[in-house]
Amino acid sequence: MVSKRKLSKSDAHGDSLTAELPQTKKSRISCKEKTSAEDGAVENDSIFVQLIKTAGITLNAGERQNDIVSKSLLPLFAAYGSTHYTHASTLLTYTCMCRAGRMLEDSVDQATFQKKLCQILRKHPFYPHVVQEFVSGLETHIKDRDQFRNCLLPCAPVRGEVTRNLVHSYCESLIKLLLGIETLQPAVITLLLEKLPEFFFDTVGTFGTNFPRLIVNQFKWLDKILDSKDLIMKLMQMVSVSPAPIQHDIITSLPEILEDSQQSEFAREVSQLLKRDTRLTVPILDALSNLDLDAGLLAEVISALRKNLDLSSCILPLQILSSQSKLKSQPQTSSSTSQVSSSQNCVKLLFDVIKLAVRFQKGISEAWIKAIENTVSLSDHKVLDLIVLLLIHTTNTKSRKQIERVLRNKIPLGCVPEQLLQSAFRNHSLVIKDFFPSILSLAQTFLHSADPCVVSFGSCMYKQAFSAFDSYCQQEVVSALVTHICGGNDVEVDISLDVLTDLVTLHTSSLIRYATFVKNILDYTEKLNPQQIRKLFYILGELAFSQRQEDSYIQDDMHMVIRKWLSSTVPKYKQMGIIGAITVAGSMASKRSKEDRCSLERTQQSEEHCRQLSILLDLVSYCCEQSPEALALYYDELANLIEKQKGNLDSQILERIGKSVVEDFSNDFVVDLTPVVDGVHLFPVKSLYNLDEDESQGTIVINLLPLLSQNWLGKSVDEMATRNQGKKIVSPECLCPSFRLLRLYTTEQHNGSMEEIDALLGCPLYLTDLEIEGKLGSLAKQEREFLCSLLFHALNWFREVVNAFCQQQDLEMKGKVLTRLQNITELQNMLGKCLAASPGYVLPPAIFDCEALEAAPTVNAVGLVKKKKTGGKKQKSEGSKDSSADHSQMEENPEGNQSEAETTQLEKDTTEKRSGIPLVQLQSYRAFFRELDLEVFTILHCGLLTKSILDSEMHTEAREIVQLGPAELVFLLDDLCQKLEHILMPPAAKRAPFLKQGKDCRNIGFSHLCQRSSQEVAQCAVELLKPLCSHMENMHNYFQALITENEEVVDGPRVNIQEHQLLSSCYQQLLQVFRLLFAWSGFSQRENSDLLRSALKVLADRLKPGETEFLLLEDLISESFHYLLNFQHSVPNFQCALTLTQLLIVIAEKPVASWKKDKIASLAKQFLCQSWMQPSGMREKGSQFSDALHTLLCVYMEHTDNILKAVEDISSVGVPELINSANDGYSSTYPTLTRQTFPVFFQVMMAQLENSVRSIPAGKPSDSREVQLEKLLHWNMAVRDFHILVNLVKVFDSRPVLSICLKYGRLFVEAFLKLAMPLLDYSFKKHREDVQSLLKTLQLSTRQLHHMCGHSKIHQDLGLTNHVPLLKKSLEQFVYRVKAMLAFNHCQEAFWVGILKNRDLQGEEILSQDSEENDPGEGVSQLPREDPAEEEGDISGSEGGSEHNDDDEESSE
Repeated sequence: MVSKRKLSKSDAHGDSLTAELPQTKKSRISCKEKTSAEDGAVENDSIFVQLIKTAGITLNAGERQNDIVSKSLLPLFAAYGSTHYTHASTLLTYTCMCRAGRMLEDSVDQATFQKKLCQILRKHPFYPHVVQEFVSGLETHIKDRDQFRNCLLPCAPVRGEVTRNLVHSYCESLIKLLLGIETLQPAVITLLLEKLPEFFFDTVGTFGTNFPRLIVNQFKWLDKILDSKDLIMKLMQMVSVSPAPIQHDIITSLPEILEDSQQSEFAREVSQLLKRDTRLTVPILDALSNLDLDAGLLAEVISALRKNLDLSSCILPLQILSSQSKLKSQPQTSSSTSQVSSSQNCVKLLFDVIKLAVRFQKGISEAWIKAIENTVSLSDHKVLDLIVLLLIHTTNTKSRKQIERVLRNKIPLGCVPEQLLQSAFRNHSLVIKDFFPSILSLAQTFLHSADPCVVSFGSCMYKQAFSAFDSYCQQEVVSALVTHICGGNDVEVDISLDVLTDLVTLHTSSLIRYATFVKNILDYTEKLNPQQIRKLFYILGELAFSQRQEDSYIQDDMHMVIRKWLSSTVPKYKQMGIIGAITVAGSMASKRSKEDRCSLERTQQSEEHCRQLSILLDLVSYCCEQSPEALALYYDELANLIEKQKGNLDSQILERIGKSVVEDFSNDFVVDLTPVVDGVHLFPVKSLYNLDEDESQGTIVINLLPLLSQNWLGKSVDEMATRNQGKKIVSPECLCPSFRLLRLYTTEQHNGSMEEIDALLGCPLYLTDLEIEGKLGSLAKQEREFLCSLLFHALNWFREVVNAFCQQQDLEMKGKVLTRLQNITELQNMLGKCLAASPGYVLPPAIFDCEALEAAPTVNAVGLVKKKKTGGKKQKSEGSKDSSADHSQMEENPEGNQSEAETTQLEKDTTEKRSGIPLVQLQSYRAFFRELDLEVFTILHCGLLTKSILDSEMHTEAREIVQLGPAELVFLLDDLCQKLEHILMPPAAKRAPFLKQGKDCRNIGFSHLCQRSSQEVAQCAVELLKPLCSHMENMHNYFQALITENEEVVDGPRVNIQEHQLLSSCYQQLLQVFRLLFAWSGFSQRENSDLLRSALKVLADRLKPGETEFLLLEDLISESFHYLLNFQHSVPNFQCALTLTQLLIVIAEKPVASWKKDKIASLAKQFLCQSWMQPSGMREKGSQFSDALHTLLCVYMEHTDNILKAVEDISSVGVPELINSANDGYSSTYPTLTRQTFPVFFQVMMAQLENSVRSIPAGKPSDSREVQLEKLLHWNMAVRDFHILVNLVKVFDSRPVLSICLKYGRLFVEAFLKLAMPLLDYSFKKHREDVQSLLKTLQLSTRQLHHMCGHSKIHQDLGLTNHVPLLKKSLEQFVYRVKAMLAFNHCQEAFWVGILKNRDLQGEEILSQDSEENDPGEGVSQLPREDPAEEEGDISGSEGGSEHNDDDEESSE
């Protein structure tokens, strides 16, 4: 019935089709369709309307949607027509109720409509012309916007009165249904794309509908697209010309339009689109997140996105922002802030898209991580990378370890600098805040790291989080920092306290809200060292006195704790109390001074502050009077307070401190010089080291020996009596701290002038006759120990005198300072001899703000004598200006005073007893010497000075040349090296072992230095570069002249051994200072870039004076590199050569250029090929030389362009030369290669060979023939080198060499199995001979490894047999892996296995087989023919036929 009606209508219409064509064509231009009512059905005689109606859809005009008729209603509509729609539905109410279940699936009706319309079109007599007419009718119909909208919106199912409340499924729009018909699809697509430009400039909402979005939505989720590629091309063309909102809609819809095969091409295309227009960032990311890409392409696309994505320009138009429902509720306050808010919101939208993709698609997060991880250039790392890593860390818990690893690797390289982190927090805090838990977790993890750069980055995360986030986050940050502090790890405690110090300085008002958390640290002070106690009380003091609240609970708690500690009899608690009290006093005094400047009306409050300060200081002074150590610490802390608060201390407090210290110092330690000293003393008193040459009446002297003798003899009786009387104990231990306080007070009061106390610079000391040669053995133990104490106190006095007067500009005073340096080197030499003769002696303390001094070593009879005679620090004092003058640096001084003559004699005597001058001081004695200030190194600027000798009438009697001699230069440079290493090489890199003995040993001797920042120390070192360069050039000239004078012979007859060793030590220390400075990680920070430039400019100026002002940084690096490279020909020993190489590496790393790498490799090889002789004529050797050789050889291997060639050169050229030489001979090509150093060469070559092959990519089936051949050549060379090295064990069969070969042999075989065997799988057929040769060579090596295993078991060497099981397992895997490779290439018949016999290293058969039969690792009963452990990788057969079987096995015939 239905089909008949349909055919009759078609036929009727078909008869008049030809006549109606002109009218229809005209109606497309001007006619308007008739409607039965304003919102009723469209009535028209066009082909389009009639066929649509026949197929089951009623077209409506106005606001009413088109109706789609259920399959069950189609017969009724055919009978009654659409005009009787209401009547028909009424008549069929009962029918609809009966068929309600079937009416719920309207999707069937949609399919029926498409099928029926398709049949009508195909069976029409004018097909295919009717299709064009149908589309023309559609075009005419959609000219009306309401009708076009109805065609784009979903159709409404027909409902009767009873079925009105029934649930119907979703119905597609008419356009989408037409797109589902293959015959209509191309024309409808073209029509829609032509209509789209009509709505380019319509604002959304003008006609109540977003037409562009509706049009694009029609292409989504089509069952089939005939020409998908053409459609995508047209849509992408539309993107290039359409406005931004339409671009957004098209791009985000494309993933639902694409076919699976087009996703890769589309991903690359939109990645390129992002380069041209960054405004499309969000839609492009949204589209990419909906694509299913393989891991490789995803990583490639994300890498491209990372390069093109710029968060600063990521601003979306307001139309898009308003369409985002998530952000509709966010208010925009004013026009000035709307743009910023839009930018922030846009970035948030961007990361919302990424977050969704990461959460629901596993590959996205892996691709992001891989893209960031594979980025090498520092400039390619952006804020986006850091935020994405935080996002993935928050969203994907499984990737957290991987994120931490990526950041740990990137941070030390400078790829993720702290500036990047600061930028992320500063510009994108709205986004970053969502990742706060991850930020906190990462910061806590980073603070546990051993890398100082990672630790610093973690601390920066804490600071940025506190400053950028709200109060909840701030509380969590403070809580985490307090947890670190209370945990007890020194590194974490120091970093956390530094972070809190920065926060209390920059954000005092914010931090004070969490003061209770910080105050709780007082309960865990047991784990804090004195330096940390000082930091803690500074933080608490700033919090307590930051607000003008005199009754603050923090103040009360601090005062209670301090009083408790001060009254304790335990030295540790008293020490903590003194440090805490003086630190709090500094906060109080500093705050009062600020208040006085702010307002003069606060006089009464200021007076109250002054009264509290006086009470606190009186309490500390009273509690310290009976303990010399406590009193000395009190003086030192007051001195630190004055130095730190320069110009900021209250004048009344300063006057009070100064009055007491001047009186105390004069009364306790200074007396008038008299010919005879009264009293009973252990040694005769003698005035020494007077520089004023005027011993007339009124000359003062430091009363050292009488005071020490009195303290030594009456220690038990007098001390108890003094304590009972309540008097202050006067001890020599307080001499230096008291003087330090005096001189800092003097400089503060007199603007740096020292005229008030300049007499102390040249005044003598009461000592005794120091001609101790041959007398020590006759002295009693008490006398020897007394003499040691006397020398210690005298040394420390001179060190403090140098600290005090080093910056004075008066030439006379400069000369005296240099003389005091000479006195220090003399006394150190004497002290070394006394210590060697005084076993068990406990040294007097000189630094009082460190704990666990009892952990410092006491004098050991055997160890100390050995150290002092062979490598102790006291040896550095040798070589005064008479005995070791540098002819290129200074003039000879034939005149000398009495002390210099004595020094010369002492140096000669010492030189006769020892063979060499040490390079560094004994670290264990640092706690017993007063610390030198950084200002002392300004002495390095001094050249030749003239010291005037005056007569009694103050007239110049004579002039004496004073200069900085080599011994004094070594002394200063050694101390400078220690300071730079301590402060510029962060503590995390030198983490103490778990079971460490001394908690604070690392900081002993650096208490003043630790109060300075690394930037200040680096600045000081940069200012010293000019004199350091001058000194190093002098050393260079000296050794160049020496080599020329002795005709290139180091041990020539005219070489002064003592002078040579002393200046070699100077050279070594100078190079070390340069290396420590330029290796400072702080140079990678942006705020220190100017400092780095200044340092490099100093070096570059030495080559091109006045031409470096406007050079770029890379040019400065290049010039500095060339300047330092010029010193290569004058280095006197191997240690200097290594230090110079390391210095050049540090310079070249900023940044590395290929030519620099080649230069370093060439330089390292030059040093390896150089014969290093001592001045005595002996070759350099020993453990220190071996360690340096190992390091330099590694440098050569790492910087050479071909490691395999370098290994082959040494093993094929150098080693045979060594084998053919005498027992004490060496290689002529590599003179550093001797029988003693062969294990060093062997270990480095094996390790570098194994590391090199791991960098060869594994073979892939997709590799071209050329790529496969190149990889085979690499492996062939590597296996050949491995074979040569393994066979060297036959000649050099020492235990270390065997151990190295077993260890790295296994690693090489494992690398071969993992990386080379996949290559052989796919290369066997193409390169059969190459593969066969490769396996044959390796088989010979594995056989030798098997012999080593047998040798280890026969000799029952536990150190060697530990390597055997894992090695045999690897050899077994090698056998079966080759068998699998042959099977893969259908050559398994060429494989057979025999039994290898146990042989020794020389290949001789081991006759006894008992151990072999009983060893479970030597046989497998289930495989009697193929015992892989027995044959140990001999994949070719038994021993008897091994040569023949090799060929059989590797063939594929």
